[in-house]
Amino acid sequence: MTSRRQLLKSALLGGGAGVVAATALGSLGPEAAFGAAAPDVEPGAPDPNFAEGRIRSVKEDTLLVLGSNMVFHRIRIVDGTSLWKLGPTTFDQARPGDGLYARGVRMPDGVLAAEAVWLNIVNIKGHVRNITAERIHLDHKGQQVLCHRVPGRSVAIYSDAPPSGDLSLLRVGQHVQVMGAWRPDTNEVDIATVFSAH
Repeated sequence: MTSRRQLLKSALLGGGAGVVAATALGSLGPEAAFGAAAPDVEPGAPDPNFAEGRIRSVKEDTLLVLGSNMVFHRIRIVDGTSLWKLGPTTFDQARPGDGLYARGVRMPDGVLAAEAVWLNIVNIKGHVRNITAERIHLDHKGQQVLCHRVPGRSVAIYSDAPPSGDLSLLRVGQHVQVMGAWRPDTNEVDIATVFSAH
């Protein structure tokens, strides 16, 4: 069975742009941004098919990204690349200053041909300090994070219940996990999903 990675690599090396949308590698949803390294990577070694950092420039179909380790990455967006920024999005929503995680295939010239790009994604845990209809004030390791409810987008998952747009069951003092999109250079996050055990 041919994987998405093999199809992407053969399409790029062959000059084609068509890539199947389904993946044999698992989810390309936001939770996959925080997944483990590919199985063929030695434990403790960097995954050559993963990049993270902040976008320095956007030019044509390529993002120039400065990693947290001060290494530059060139990330190419191709047909079939999945992009996320609080939800599925398009390449024109990528901005200099955005944080980024990307997975894909490292090409011979060093460019990472992206299978999936997550812009400004955060996955944080903390305690609810205050809550209003529009915001959750979260204590994350002693730092305050202001989490904004986005109408029509933000959902809560209570225990094993299906996602709900009703965040009113959250309570002060409760431990929650928030997945969302960071507002660059602030302590603010737009909520995609709040996970609550209660």
